[in-house]
Amino acid sequence: MNSPPAVELRPGDKGFDGFQMTLPENCVEYMLFLIGDHGLPRLEAVRKAAAKQLDELTKDYIWQRECFKLETKVEDGLCYLHGTTDYGDNVEDEWLIVYLLRELSRSFPDLWVRVFDSDGEFLLIEAAKVLPNWLSPEMDSNRVWIHQGKLRIIPVITTHASEAKSTPAAAASKSISLREALKVLKATPDFPIHSTFIEAEAFYRLEKYPEQIASSLHHALITIPRKLAYIIHARPKSIAPATEAFYLRDPAAMKHLLSSTPSAKSPLLFPPTISNLVTISIRFTKVLYAQLKSQRFDPPPPAWRPPLQPAEVAAASAPADIVAEQTLARLELGMKVTTGYELLARNAHESKNRVAREVALLLDDLAEDGEEEALPTDDEIKGWKDVEREDDDSWMNIDFEEFERELNGQTRAKAGVEASATAGQAFGDAKAQADLQKMVSRFEAFLNDETAGIDGAEVDEMDQGDDDEDEEDDDEEIDSEDEDRQVSFDEDQFTKMMREMMGLPPGAEEAEGMSARQKTPTGDSRSVGRDSPSSDEEEEEMTEAEEEEIRTLMMQMEKELKGHGALELNPSSKKEKTKQSLIKAEARDGSGSAAGTAVSKKGKEKEIDHEEDNGDSDDEDDAVDIDYNLAKNLLESFKSQAGMAGPAGNLLSMMGMALPRDDGGEDEDGEETDRR
Repeated sequence: MNSPPAVELRPGDKGFDGFQMTLPENCVEYMLFLIGDHGLPRLEAVRKAAAKQLDELTKDYIWQRECFKLETKVEDGLCYLHGTTDYGDNVEDEWLIVYLLRELSRSFPDLWVRVFDSDGEFLLIEAAKVLPNWLSPEMDSNRVWIHQGKLRIIPVITTHASEAKSTPAAAASKSISLREALKVLKATPDFPIHSTFIEAEAFYRLEKYPEQIASSLHHALITIPRKLAYIIHARPKSIAPATEAFYLRDPAAMKHLLSSTPSAKSPLLFPPTISNLVTISIRFTKVLYAQLKSQRFDPPPPAWRPPLQPAEVAAASAPADIVAEQTLARLELGMKVTTGYELLARNAHESKNRVAREVALLLDDLAEDGEEEALPTDDEIKGWKDVEREDDDSWMNIDFEEFERELNGQTRAKAGVEASATAGQAFGDAKAQADLQKMVSRFEAFLNDETAGIDGAEVDEMDQGDDDEDEEDDDEEIDSEDEDRQVSFDEDQFTKMMREMMGLPPGAEEAEGMSARQKTPTGDSRSVGRDSPSSDEEEEEMTEAEEEEIRTLMMQMEKELKGHGALELNPSSKKEKTKQSLIKAEARDGSGSAAGTAVSKKGKEKEIDHEEDNGDSDDEDDAVDIDYNLAKNLLESFKSQAGMAGPAGNLLSMMGMALPRDDGGEDEDGEETDRR
């Protein structure tokens, strides 16, 4: 007796580990395999080529946390090159690694590269819009490879008996292991598919390389102690761990820096005396510069108050003085950098970062040789390369009005701003504009997608059960097709019934269809206007009795809903209009006593209420103002956003309408209320 097939665990089931994170957050892992009979010498040649390429492309590049590195690894009978990089907050490091790996694969025809991060196959995440239905996150592991600069994917194919010998067995399963994927690559290297659409989306961010390596750097002038200027000049890449030490500082680490009298056991390594401060240019990445610039550091360490106070007074007394503002900004930025190096140097000897340990060695050499003899003079500092370079940091400033115009595809000139004042300027750089336009185009394509039916998202056959379900008998397949036809959805019929339920007049096309059905026999009413071959089958599925039963059921439902007032879009409007007309009629009629008028009015109001409760009033007499209710609902939704982003505001902005912010209104008692 055959045992029942094992139940496949789905996300949310106990014991499901399909999405288990195998890497720490913000880490990328890469593996390089040589397919064929190659030994360690061949792998060593690949590693040396990668190191040479790294030196050529990233000589002046500053990695956020860790750099790209490869080491030979032998595990479970597999020999390959392996590396892991922690890129921290700078995701550009991850894409630079992908670019290096893709370029390396072009140099070795037998090299296959696999790269992934803590999110899984992030290359497929980039190309999610164009992925086939069979490629899901549950089974995409070990299927994505880079070979000869192209993106290759091992497909899933359900093999038949006649094809079992020609197709690798590993490819027929939903999820495959690394060893099974390598067997497929060795047996049939041409088996993995190459899609230009998927590759274009997955490698979209690589189009800006290698120019992006230089454009991601930023030079800024800062005022720091001379000793620190010497350290940074000797080890310029040490700015990354120092910035992170300042950015992730904690009160315990800052305790000795905020003390007004530093102890002899922990003196300041870089004391900011006024006579010993120098202004030099430091090379950052844009991420590092933004981390320092955006951090508020208040109050400043007591040692920095003497140089900061004169600069603050000068900037406050002359707000229009650009030089005073620049002097203060350079001092504040230098204070943050110096604080970061103070925190870094405390435990630099025990740090895992190689650059941090090199900083500790430089400080030891300065202590042995003497600072006065080893530190550079002002003339020597002026001879350093790019010592006075300062890049424009306007890329950090975001004009939200301009951002909205860029989203709408408008330029400043189109928005009514003088072209002379904004010539050659736009929101961000060309890359930012391209990314914005691509984001908006994708969102609009999603909203305008008319191919999605009432079933919503398409469900792949792989998600409906195990592969054993594909071996059912033909009779069962025929029965399932019959069931699908029985529950088929007629959009026209549904629209007609909904309009009848809401008490709306039929459209022009529906009116013509009704008149045509009145001229035809009852049994052929569904065949009017339909010439498709499936009309005969549909007539066989639904008899005249079933149609009459549905109509009766819908009429009963409509009557019950009207009786409870569920179909009234504005329940109080009709009652108020009737009462107002009653008051006006009695005002015009001068005859009759006041008591009689009151009695008659009360009786008529009760009569009106009785008619509304019974639901016998004719809703077609007073047509509902659909446009009014639509506008009312939109305005109420916009007001509920309280000035923040929301669905109503997004829809109106996409239609080119900008509503003013609702700063106040009146409640039911007539009292003025403030709104956010």
